[in-house]
Amino acid sequence: MSFQPPPYPYERLEGLRALASRHDGGAIDCSIGTPVDAPPSFVVQELAAATGARGYPPSAGTPRYREAAAAWMTRRFGVPAPDLAACVGTKEFVASLAGYLHLRRRERDTVLYPAIAYPTYAMGATLAGLRAVEVPLRDGALDLGAIDPLDAARALVLWSNSPSNPTGRLDDLGAAARWGRDHDVLVASDECYADFTWDDRPRTILEHGVENVLAVHSVSKRSNLAGVRAGFYAGDPAIVAYLRLVRQHAGLMVAAPVQSAVALAYDDDAHVERQRETYHRRLARLAQALATAGVRCPMPQGSFYLWCSREGMDGWQLAEWLAEASALIVSPGELYGPAGSSHVRVAVVQPDDRIELAASRLEESA
Repeated sequence: MSFQPPPYPYERLEGLRALASRHDGGAIDCSIGTPVDAPPSFVVQELAAATGARGYPPSAGTPRYREAAAAWMTRRFGVPAPDLAACVGTKEFVASLAGYLHLRRRERDTVLYPAIAYPTYAMGATLAGLRAVEVPLRDGALDLGAIDPLDAARALVLWSNSPSNPTGRLDDLGAAARWGRDHDVLVASDECYADFTWDDRPRTILEHGVENVLAVHSVSKRSNLAGVRAGFYAGDPAIVAYLRLVRQHAGLMVAAPVQSAVALAYDDDAHVERQRETYHRRLARLAQALATAGVRCPMPQGSFYLWCSREGMDGWQLAEWLAEASALIVSPGELYGPAGSSHVRVAVVQPDDRIELAASRLEESA
C-alpha cells in the first residue's frame, strides 16, 4: 500500500475555531507556538539589506553565522565553542535526521522519542520508512530504564526535548547522554526553548560532552523569527561533518540574507531577556485564571506552554469548553501522543490584551 500522509495535526482544530469565533472579538488562538511579538528591529533591517542575496550561501552556514551561534552557546551555556552547522529551521532537521542517519547505519531502523512529544519526531521515522518507538515518561522526563533492550539495539537516535513541547518539563540531559553512549545510540537534544527555562538556568546536552550527541537550536522562539527558517545543530564532530556533507548534497541552504540577520540575533541577548519577561508574565496570568476556572494548570519548568487538565474531561472536551467559555483555541493533548489525551496545551503567544481578555472570561465563568 502506498503511503498516505495523516491529516496535519492542527488542521483538526476547525471545529474549535468555529466555537471560539462566536465571541465578540473572535477567537484567541493559543493552539500553535507561533511568536506574535516583534523581532529585533536591527535584525529586520539587516534582513532587508539582502546581504549575500546574489550568490549561493554555504549549506553549512557562513563563517559569520557559525561563529555567532557558537559564541552564543558559550555565553549562554558555558560550553566550549562546538562544531556546528546551519539548518533550514529545526523542524526540517528533525524530520530529516533519521533518514540521513539510516544511510550511515543501515543495520539500525528505530527512532526513540518521548511518549508525549512534538509529532515530528515520530513523523521523521515514518518518512524514512523506519520504526518510531515511544519512550515512557516518569515525572515528565524520559524513563530510560523502560526502553526495551531490543529497541535500544535497533535504535538510530533517541530524541530528547527539554524544555518540553508540550509539557514544559525538563529532561535529565546528563542521563540521556550517558544512556546514548552506553548503547551506541545518537542522542539528539531539541533545545529550542532553552532560553525560556524557568526552574533552572538554561541547559544543553553539550555540557555533558559532545561524543554521540547533538544539540538542536533555533531562532524561531528566542528571537521571534519563525518565518525566516533558521537554526543549527551542534555536537559530535564526526556526526556534524557527516550531516553537513549529506545536507549539502541535498541542497539544503539557509538564505544568505537570513544568515546575515540571524548572526546579529545570536550576538544579542537583551531582546531575549525582554521576551522572557513577557512570556513569564503571560504564563502566570493565564495559569491563575485557568486555576480559578477549575482547570489544573501548573506553571511549566520551561517553554511558553501551559499543560492543563480538568476533572471529568479529556483533552478534546476541555478544548471545546475553553473555546466556548473564553474564545481560547488550544491544542488537545492527544495531538502529542495517546499519553497526552487527558490534557490540552496552551501557547501564550497572543498579545497581552488578548491574554487578559481570555483570562477575564475564564474568571467570570468560575
